[in-house]
Amino acid sequence: MLHVPLQVLFRMQRAFGRGECAVKNRDGITALDRLWQEGCAKLRLPKHDHGFEAVTINSSGGLTGGDELHWAFSAADQTEITVTTQACEKVYASSGGKASVTTSLAVGKGARLNWLPQETIMFNQSALSRRLEANLVADAELLICEPVLLGREAMSETVETGLFEDRWRIHIDGVLVHAEQFRIGPEFSTDAMRTAVLNGHRAYATVLLIAANGEALLDHARQIIGALGGASFWNGKLLARLVAANGYELRQRLIPLLSLLNKQATLPKCWSL
Repeated sequence: MLHVPLQVLFRMQRAFGRGECAVKNRDGITALDRLWQEGCAKLRLPKHDHGFEAVTINSSGGLTGGDELHWAFSAADQTEITVTTQACEKVYASSGGKASVTTSLAVGKGARLNWLPQETIMFNQSALSRRLEANLVADAELLICEPVLLGREAMSETVETGLFEDRWRIHIDGVLVHAEQFRIGPEFSTDAMRTAVLNGHRAYATVLLIAANGEALLDHARQIIGALGGASFWNGKLLARLVAANGYELRQRLIPLLSLLNKQATLPKCWSL
């Protein structure tokens, strides 16, 4: 008699999604070149007077252990695209394994890509592995913002245990120019209390700008960030980190900071306070 392990017989269904969007220059205007949607990954392209915008949607309603999401966005020469999310991405408690999110960004000559997802919310006992890779040519511009919340203060949620891994790799003309390797957990509450990590705060964000005018924006960026964070500029990169007691207080500084770094452009409507 064949014996099949219970975990095989009762394997839980996992979510999978893949979304891709590429834009091209058509008579001086950024226009859609390619669009692909698969599984729970959906893309919407709202019409705006101020530029091309793509909105990602995870129709599964959140992530848990074993789920996979893959995003890819490409800006051809002399184009500009802003990518955001319809809502915050919730990462729920895992019954086994980690959720996985990968993002691939490509930016051509004289092009700009703004990667501005809303907050990722980690729940108690959640597990997420996230990877972002970007490839630029020498004069391309890139703005990245990744805000994270450890639970929702308004819901009196606490995050005691879990795992979050965040890996960034940024290349210009094939050369690695920026790398991030962040990991918190499995003792979220203990790690977050450390001065060198979050110093007791439950909301934080990392912002990276690669642009020719980055150094000129540094002083103003530091004024917006204030005491709970900092910013530096070196080798053509402006890097900022912010912490806050909750998501609302984080957005109060993050929205004007992103507007500054995005050439004073209006942020996507979903980024409202």
